[in-house]
Amino acid sequence: MKSEWLRPRMLRRIVFFVLLFVAWELLARSGIWEEYLFPGPLMVGRTLIDGVVSGVYLHGVWVSLQRIAVGYGISVVLGVVLGVLIARVAILEDTLGALVIGLQALPSVCWLPLAILWMGLNERAIQFVVIMGSLFSITLGVRDGIRNTPPIFVKAARNLGAHGWNLYTQVVVPAALPSIVAGLKQGWAFAWRSLMAAELLFFSLSLGNLLQTGRDFNDAAAVMAVMVLIVMIGVGVNQFVFGPVERRIAERWGYTAAAY
Repeated sequence: MKSEWLRPRMLRRIVFFVLLFVAWELLARSGIWEEYLFPGPLMVGRTLIDGVVSGVYLHGVWVSLQRIAVGYGISVVLGVVLGVLIARVAILEDTLGALVIGLQALPSVCWLPLAILWMGLNERAIQFVVIMGSLFSITLGVRDGIRNTPPIFVKAARNLGAHGWNLYTQVVVPAALPSIVAGLKQGWAFAWRSLMAAELLFFSLSLGNLLQTGRDFNDAAAVMAVMVLIVMIGVGVNQFVFGPVERRIAERWGYTAAAY
């Protein structure tokens, strides 16, 4: 079996990022911008390592992950419940469903001023922005998955005696899983972005606040180092949490591996 590192897809990625970092370093050394405004990847890497070794970045990551765990967890619970209700109750689809579609199009940062007015600059305001930023994507993913379940699946299950809770757990939810997981994945991305926006305005040792601190000190290397951390966490969650789930669903439903 060919090693993962020797696969053409992985090799293309490695070559692409090596060339990207080389071009970035050359551009930083070109003198077009001052070094403190446009640092190269070597300087950003040193700043990142120093922040990790000192423990400052690790503490910021820990604080942000705690917040996202709480906010996203609440969004998942509320989103699943709302999605199921909207999909199964016609009057909720015509009323609450239309409202959810409208609110989902609202950028999450728009909730930030309202959160500050209602709750002040505190943890509750941050959690409110995270929840509102991700809730509606999850709701729509669950709704679409359940609503688009092939009717023949439901009819066949009922003919075989499946009703009520068994019908949902054994037929509807498995058939809706691709859409549900897509909604959860999109909700995670929106929650992560919302958290970073909210933390910019709340003074605590977190990733968002570290971005603001770097800006205050005109330290572009620190800003970019924190941005790298944010990207690494986002890619890590996608690769090691949602990625395996999507591949399992692809195998279960016979989707092409190329799609994942």
